[in-house]
Amino acid sequence: MIARRNIAKMAQKALSDPGYAWQAFHKRLRSALSYHLYDGRSAWPETISLFLTYKCNLTCYMCGQWGDAGAFKAFEDEVLRQRLSKEEICAFIDDVASFRPNITLFGGEPMLYKGWTDIVAHIKRRRMRCNMVTNGTLMDVYAGAIVEAGLDEIILSIDGPEEVHDRTRGAAGTFASILRGVRAVADAKARRGARHPIIHVNCTITEENYRDLDGIVSVAEEMGVNGLNFHHLLFINQEMYDQHDAIFQARFGQSTPDWKGFVWDHLPRIDPEVLIAQVEKVAGRRSPVAVSVYPNFVPEEVRDYYTGFEFTSKSYKNRCMSLWMAAWVFPDGQVRPYHTMNFSPGNIREQSFREIWNNDRYRDYRREIKRRKRFPVCAKGCTELYRY
Repeated sequence: MIARRNIAKMAQKALSDPGYAWQAFHKRLRSALSYHLYDGRSAWPETISLFLTYKCNLTCYMCGQWGDAGAFKAFEDEVLRQRLSKEEICAFIDDVASFRPNITLFGGEPMLYKGWTDIVAHIKRRRMRCNMVTNGTLMDVYAGAIVEAGLDEIILSIDGPEEVHDRTRGAAGTFASILRGVRAVADAKARRGARHPIIHVNCTITEENYRDLDGIVSVAEEMGVNGLNFHHLLFINQEMYDQHDAIFQARFGQSTPDWKGFVWDHLPRIDPEVLIAQVEKVAGRRSPVAVSVYPNFVPEEVRDYYTGFEFTSKSYKNRCMSLWMAAWVFPDGQVRPYHTMNFSPGNIREQSFREIWNNDRYRDYRREIKRRKRFPVCAKGCTELYRY
């Protein structure tokens, strides 16, 4: 249900939002029981991520979507323009409201979707929690609307101090815009006497920043955010991708091009000993910001992770339960078990989400992942493997 090594992180988050933590625990418990007791059938998901748009205003080099090898770069304009209308999204929200999943708005950059604040407001009217994963560059524009709509949590990306962040994001001024946005949201909350949204920073560990994680904690403290999570870099090689794609074509008649965005032709130039020392340093630092590392590998695992492409964790169970816990809805209405899995058991333009969630195709897919435990790309390309 929750990996033991993730309990500390969950406890930190529970302190910032205990009501949500309690609901999440119960939903994950029901889904975990489904995994063990039922033949591919699952209790309702804890979280549904709503992929509002493929488009983004940045090209971060390590990103599997728009980075140097990003899969979305190969998309036709027709695909990039795909989007569900507000009416379709609100109908979907009404459909799932009875089991009250956590709704996460995602992209691309979700703030590029026109009318996204109306969607947040509708989610909140239906008494569900709403999060947003964003690059943060448009927060200052929407600060007042963010607070007024009732957004519960913002997860934004920071890659380091200003120079490192802007270089990683491929655009000057992005760090400054995020800083303005965080301050503008804080001001809007103060004016309304609001507690939400809480703000958490997600920082992907890269070749650019791994030597100064402690400095990134200082950045988070100066911003006054609630939490900071260091996320291990995702990368696979061509052989892993080819193995994965062959399995999917043979078993499901489906290619998996979105995983190409995580293919590297070399190992990242990260010295694991330096990284381990930095992780230990931030773990021992007293900070008003809740700091975590995910996946929470032990030092031996960090060495293995960054010195080879193949990887098997020694402290996690190496089996995926995400298909019982979460789902993704894409701009064309497809429901997917994970956002780079290129497999859809149904489309909300044709069926309700409630009909899709435990249909024959979804159950068959769950049975397959339970039998295999994981696919070739999972250990280094998808950290959902370590979440539950």
